[in-house]
Amino acid sequence: MKRPGVVLAGIVVVGLCAGSAPAVLDWRAPDPVPPTTTGGPAALVAFDSCDEVLSRFRTAAMSDFDEAARQWIPTENGIAVPNSVSDSATDAKAAATPARQSVPEHSGTNVQEAGVDEPDLVKTDGKRVVTITDGVLRVLDVASRAVTGTLDMANSSATQLLLSGDRALVVTTSVATGIPIPPNEFAPPTGSRLVLVDLSGPPKALGTLSVDGAYLDARQIGGVARVVVSSTAHPAFVYPQPSWSIAQTRLENEKALAATTISAWLPHYELSTPTSRREGTLVDCSRVSFPEQPTTASLLTVLTLDLSAALGTGDPVSVVAAGDTVYGTASNLYVADQRQVFGGRSGTQVSGTTAVHQFDISRPGPPKHVASGVVDGVPLNKYSFSEYAGHLRIATTSGGGPGAQQSSVIVLERRGEVLTQTGRVDGLGVGERIYSVRFIGAVGYVVTFRQTDPLYTLDLADPAKPRVVGELKINGYSAYLHPAGDGRLIGVGQDANDRGRVSGTQVSLFDVRDPAKPERLAQYQVPGANSEAEYDPHAFLYWPEDGLLVLPITDRTGVNGTALALRLSGNGFSEVGTVSQPTGSVRRSLVIGDDLWTVSEAGVLVSRVDRVAQLAWVPFG
Repeated sequence: MKRPGVVLAGIVVVGLCAGSAPAVLDWRAPDPVPPTTTGGPAALVAFDSCDEVLSRFRTAAMSDFDEAARQWIPTENGIAVPNSVSDSATDAKAAATPARQSVPEHSGTNVQEAGVDEPDLVKTDGKRVVTITDGVLRVLDVASRAVTGTLDMANSSATQLLLSGDRALVVTTSVATGIPIPPNEFAPPTGSRLVLVDLSGPPKALGTLSVDGAYLDARQIGGVARVVVSSTAHPAFVYPQPSWSIAQTRLENEKALAATTISAWLPHYELSTPTSRREGTLVDCSRVSFPEQPTTASLLTVLTLDLSAALGTGDPVSVVAAGDTVYGTASNLYVADQRQVFGGRSGTQVSGTTAVHQFDISRPGPPKHVASGVVDGVPLNKYSFSEYAGHLRIATTSGGGPGAQQSSVIVLERRGEVLTQTGRVDGLGVGERIYSVRFIGAVGYVVTFRQTDPLYTLDLADPAKPRVVGELKINGYSAYLHPAGDGRLIGVGQDANDRGRVSGTQVSLFDVRDPAKPERLAQYQVPGANSEAEYDPHAFLYWPEDGLLVLPITDRTGVNGTALALRLSGNGFSEVGTVSQPTGSVRRSLVIGDDLWTVSEAGVLVSRVDRVAQLAWVPFG
């Protein structure tokens, strides 16, 4: 995987200066950025010649430079680099297998879209439980409640896996190998490692694919996984010399760019099996698509991996774009890139837009990039996106400081190669930001918060005229919303007083049968507590067969983690019990047959699902 590094001195930190006097970057806010109208980048183009691709990459890199230059105001006394820039330089930015008749009913990973599985730290097919903790993959037999196999992932930061039949795909992050790190540069760039594991006997690695770039996320439909990686052609940055002017820094960047070859811009890979090893450039020049006016030198690459086949290079497809959020359906994969502008001595966000790229994954083989668009504001997370009836709905927050913020829901439709706005509704939570979003069919639910929690209900049936139809103001907020059927929503978040001071975890039950009059039917509070389910929905379990919901609970110190089990019955909650493991903090819960399996870094505890009475403790140590 050896490749020449591309060193662009200060490319993301400097501003332009027409004169030759030294300049320093200040924390003062730039002039206001005009609102960005919803539209799309120009149609994508591809080239057969690597020389043409190289020229485009160089142009895109200078666009990176110019974009950064607009965000800082030069003053005197040389060039100074804000702390936030040095931080950013080192930061890269499913449904369970259907149960067979002989397998007990079981829950799967809590996913956003039915039939589209998402990677997590534990999976089950009803016969076995597969976990990845502390860099070790473990297989547990459900019938015997015992560990039947382990596989050390070689000290990697393996935290997620996907499961299909007798195969698991383990996702890890690592340092990209083979890239020299010149003096005075930042830490080496992040690489991504995908390990295909055979589970038919003792677990064994069938192959390992290591690629340049940061792993963003993955989605799995059936036995096929789509893995999204973001790479950059300049993975390490050098601080500009104190004596340099900004104009000189720009000249140094241009010289560095002119000296690069195509190998420095494209991600590389290393593919190894127990009997072979090969390496090379991950993406051919002909499979890299550019906007007609590229604004970044980053590369989004989507890999397609059939878990039932031998591990290959993933039939990659790349687009010159950045990305940080992945949302997927059965037919489309969306990758979003938040473009936030910060200013002022407090580093407050003063504006922001989000670019969205749509890939068609409805057919076998590699995905096809079909459209892109840009919307005002920035989303909270993947739940801010939802596809329905041929339209994409996105909930975003715009504006800087608390008093200037407001949120919107924007509806897009693909028209040619552009995701075009068909409608929008603004003014949600003025002075607040979004804390959670859930779209269910033609209805949207948005929670904003500063001192109280408005739960907004939106009618999205007409994509040209989305509208707010109801609002419920209560103390606290819900950080995660989960459909409970029969016109009800479960909310997991924090309780708070009238002044907005949070006081502990609360679970709420909302009646939204009449969208114009949402109301809270019940709430359960755990004073002084937090829950991982507030920021990672994979930690939340809802088993509708008997109304069981389970979520991890920790105290304010982040230790003493237990699992709280509640039962939803009628219009209220009743406590089933609390699961405490001998050691470790519970992070995930599964229902398998009549048993509740709770998973921590230390082991698995099996309990009766009806009264959480302990049946077996399976330690990992």
